[in-house]
Amino acid sequence: MFSATFLLQILLLALSTTGSPVEIRNYPITLPITRRLNVSNGNLLQHDKARVAALRDSSKLGHRISNIPVTNSFEYYTAEIGVGSPPTTYSLIVDTGSSNTWIGASTKYVVTRASVNTGQPVAVGYGSGSFSGTEYLDTVTLGSGVTITNQSIGVAATSSGFGTGIDGILGIGPVDLTKGTLTKLPTTTIPTVTDNLYKKGTIPQDIVSVFFQPSSSQTTTDGELTFGGTDATKYTGKIAYTPLTATDNFASAYWGIDESITYGSTPILSSTAGIVDTGTTFIYIASDAYTKYKSATSATVDAGTGLLLVSSAQYSALKNLNFHIGSETYSLTPNAQIWPRSLNSDIGGSSSAIYLIVNDIGTPSGQGFDFINGYTFLQRFYSVFDTAQSRVGFATTSFTDATTN
Repeated sequence: MFSATFLLQILLLALSTTGSPVEIRNYPITLPITRRLNVSNGNLLQHDKARVAALRDSSKLGHRISNIPVTNSFEYYTAEIGVGSPPTTYSLIVDTGSSNTWIGASTKYVVTRASVNTGQPVAVGYGSGSFSGTEYLDTVTLGSGVTITNQSIGVAATSSGFGTGIDGILGIGPVDLTKGTLTKLPTTTIPTVTDNLYKKGTIPQDIVSVFFQPSSSQTTTDGELTFGGTDATKYTGKIAYTPLTATDNFASAYWGIDESITYGSTPILSSTAGIVDTGTTFIYIASDAYTKYKSATSATVDAGTGLLLVSSAQYSALKNLNFHIGSETYSLTPNAQIWPRSLNSDIGGSSSAIYLIVNDIGTPSGQGFDFINGYTFLQRFYSVFDTAQSRVGFATTSFTDATTN
């Protein structure tokens, strides 16, 4: 019997000889992703809030990615990506809040026979640094030999604000976020890695799925990125989808959705627009919702970390924090609402303290950018970012109710 690889090659050849468009559908592509904590880079909350402020402000100004802090440079997830032929491996931050893929922050770009210099300058600015350089077309390798030819990448001539060993960004946000990053072509968008995988027939759907799990060490491979489908081994129950928000144009520039939030049975945030973002560490809610949450939990602000602090008795009394998205409710248990205690000292906190992961977004509700569900939310729920159908999906995982924090 012929192998699947052999049959695929024959079909590709047949289609190429007839002149028909190649539309070969393959299985989803799965990559492991690694969580890293850069403890030498200062206060985690300050870095995270810098990203939040720039996300919010750039969306209001219509600048989108040109002013987005593509990483808080303190805590992030990375994937190992090959560029070139033969490929050089680069460690790239996985970011749903941006859509450019670029390299060269640490490991320098290696020109190979697959490299094509387009001559187009490319630049992305962010809250505490920047990247600028030149666009190349090159072969990008994902996982076990899956390649994308002629993928646009940015090659950094200069960059700042990235931790040691970080080579750049793998942007998996909406393609419109690339508009304006080719500085001489301000209305041009750049096809993302996900878009090209789909257009070339390598993956069956124009979607990307993300799995994180709660972790208790500085560097650990505990996540998974899936292009073109979902991994049923990583979630429980069913995936429920909600459309991208039409409530506000600012949030809809990103992976924006509508949701309301209750603490126990008490409403703290009415239905409004916000975003889902892997590049933001904490959960952020509108200032009035934050005040209600702080009061309901009896938390105080810790002077050292800036995070909300609760006593052991207050922690025992915590209620679920409920995110009402579409027709579903996603609940963060009391344990899911706290920072991993084994990592307290890494963020400048007390080893015995209990810190909450909900923070103030800095503006009152009704502003159109009223929450960010960062990866302290996403570590408890499987997430699916569906470009073709303009929607985001969530499902519970075996870690939704974990008590590891």
